Amino acid sequence: IESKANTNAVDWRVRRIVQDLARLDERRRGGGDADVIALSDDDDDDEEETAIDMLVREMMAEARRAVAERRTLAAAAAAAPAAPADEAPADDEGDHIVTIDSPMVGTFYGSPNPDSPAFIKVGDSISSDTTVCIVEAMKVFNEISADVSGKVVAILVNDQDPVDCGKPMFKVDTRG
Repeated sequence: IESKANTNAVDWRVRRIVQDLARLDERRRGGGDADVIALSDDDDDDEEETAIDMLVREMMAEARRAVAERRTLAAAAAAAPAAPADEAPADDEGDHIVTIDSPMVGTFYGSPNPDSPAFIKVGDSISSDTTVCIVEAMKVFNEISADVSGKVVAILVNDQDPVDCGKPMFKVDTRG
């Protein structure tokens, strides 16, 4: 989880740098000589540069550092040992294991409100009409039905996690 948080922070930094670069590029296209500064005390034109160009170079260097950090985090996550066997059933793959996927992009909520218990938990038996979660999309809270019967073997997302259309949220053993 800590690695995911670090990765998300790096991703946010990269997105922010790209946005800043786009704004600076726009300023550069419309800018004039007002932003020209000298990098040295002498008046050599070869050593003059716009402030925007310097900022762009600095931001590109920061983006490279962030990408390198992201790669390091990804490599560390890949090298991390697998989860202990007690966290997932040994027989969690096969034709009898199906996923309940998010039907839309939004925010996952495992309970109707913060004070209520979760709709379902690992080990619960569900039917096709069981409400398994809520996905909030554009301020609309959509109750998501299981559309499958069986026993919940894994919950793949945390409360208030963003979900994409088609993202697996639950694993269900259809053997019951």
